[in-house]
Amino acid sequence: MKKIGFIGIGKLGLDCAEVMAENHEVRGYDIYPRASDSVKVCDIDELVNESEWIFIAVPTPHAEGYDGSVPSSHMEPRDFGYDAVIDAINKINVHARESKKVVLISTVLPGTTRREFVPRLARQHQFLYNPYLIAMGSVKWDMVNPEMIMIGTEDGNPNALAGELRELYNTVMQNDPRYEIGTWDECEAIKIFYNTFISAKIGLVNMIQDFSMKIGNIDVDVVTNALARSTMRIMGPKYMTAGMGDAGACHPRDNIALRWLAEEYDIGYDLFATVMHAREMQAKNLAMFLVEQSKQHGMSIVIHGKAYKPEVPYCVGSYSTLIGHYVKQAGHDVRYLDPLADDPAEVITELAEPAVILWAHNRKITYEYTGDQPDTLPYCAIPRNSVIVDPWRKLPAIEGLTVIPYGNTRNS
Repeated sequence: MKKIGFIGIGKLGLDCAEVMAENHEVRGYDIYPRASDSVKVCDIDELVNESEWIFIAVPTPHAEGYDGSVPSSHMEPRDFGYDAVIDAINKINVHARESKKVVLISTVLPGTTRREFVPRLARQHQFLYNPYLIAMGSVKWDMVNPEMIMIGTEDGNPNALAGELRELYNTVMQNDPRYEIGTWDECEAIKIFYNTFISAKIGLVNMIQDFSMKIGNIDVDVVTNALARSTMRIMGPKYMTAGMGDAGACHPRDNIALRWLAEEYDIGYDLFATVMHAREMQAKNLAMFLVEQSKQHGMSIVIHGKAYKPEVPYCVGSYSTLIGHYVKQAGHDVRYLDPLADDPAEVITELAEPAVILWAHNRKITYEYTGDQPDTLPYCAIPRNSVIVDPWRKLPAIEGLTVIPYGNTRNS
């Protein structure tokens, strides 16, 4: 049993700490009040001095307006904010009375650790960069079933400390993940490009969805399923279902940050701007379809799900609100059905009249990789004669309702 401390036990850090606490003695510290049944929440001095391993799990946020919940591709590219990481490092330096093993798990741009963090950490401490592949709504499952574990060292060699960290993870893993050892910079790049590959992949399949709607006689799933099975030259089947765009607190902002990096190093082009612009135009296309249906049927527009994914409250990076932005830009009102959304503006709990409803949340698709696959149930009773626009094309025919499989024009 190891003595472990987590600086930062918020939306992601607390779940990670609680996973570690199943097998180890874990303390947690945060600038905000937190509570846990398995992690001892304490002050920073106790955490630092009673922990052998210290994991820094603080946010690296963007400025307001850069999360992707509203259009951002026109905005000046910006790097992440690193004040919280620097503050955590300073706290370790001030309070530690002996050498500590420090592990940073927050997402940062390539080159940041070497430039910003390690020079600030007192030389008595050892340091690894170890970003996680976790997502809200499935943090604990993701942490113990990762596709890979990235461990960054100064020179990219698997040093003794990296070996110790690997042994520590072996005590909590449920799968048998591969370990990728690289320099701090390489592991920074692996993490952020992993996320942006997903963004690009979703952008490509949603582009096919747009063409399906424009050209006609195309079921987007026939096309994407064929591509998903083409594992010789194209990658695997994950994220190959056209639907809502990439969303959340990580992926959109990672593309925004990489725009800044492309400009900072003057590589001469910016693929990430294209990815973000495509994401926004795909949202606008879907919004305009909702507007057309609203005009045709004389009904208001409702989006079923405001949070960026089912079963989480967070609207940061929400694709639903991005679509809603374009609906309002076209001069139409929009309301959201969502029992958890942390942004109460325009959220309703019931529908009194028929409406054009965008079925934004699909729990089965979002969490299918965890093996937990129940369908999303309606957040309220749906009035008869409503029109449901299903961008996932998974809803069956429902008596009294019109269901439009957005992206399938084969029989239109």
